[in-house]
Amino acid sequence: MLPERKKILSTNENNFMLYLKALGIWVILAVNAIVVATFRNGVFLPAFGEQTAHQLGTILYLIVQFIIIYFFIKKMKRKDVKTLLGIGIFWVVITVIFEFLFGHFVVSYPWEKLLADYNLFNGRLWVLVLINNIAAPFFSRKIIK
Repeated sequence: MLPERKKILSTNENNFMLYLKALGIWVILAVNAIVVATFRNGVFLPAFGEQTAHQLGTILYLIVQFIIIYFFIKKMKRKDVKTLLGIGIFWVVITVIFEFLFGHFVVSYPWEKLLADYNLFNGRLWVLVLINNIAAPFFSRKIIK
């Protein structure tokens, strides 16, 4: 086998493993989102009402999400901008797909309710989670350096 072809195959294999690990981290993030939502509904909702509970829960999840992403990035060997951007976009895409497919077809939420969580002008902060999916790897890289 030619050395260039061997390098390409090795790089593709490394990318596959990296994204497989990123998928595993996404599962951990999703589980933590459920834990935070349960906490939000049990603690914040009775004390503050729906809107404030949503906002406090989202802020709490952003902190948890950042910590998980930080430790993942710290452990990664490759920390170049292209790799970090790819992982962040990957997390955003699978998060949105999961939110809409699970929310609509499993939980039976109407599309309007699902879209409403992305409206910052109505105090809905969920879009910040998607921004954090992309931004956290870069901020983590800066902190680690």
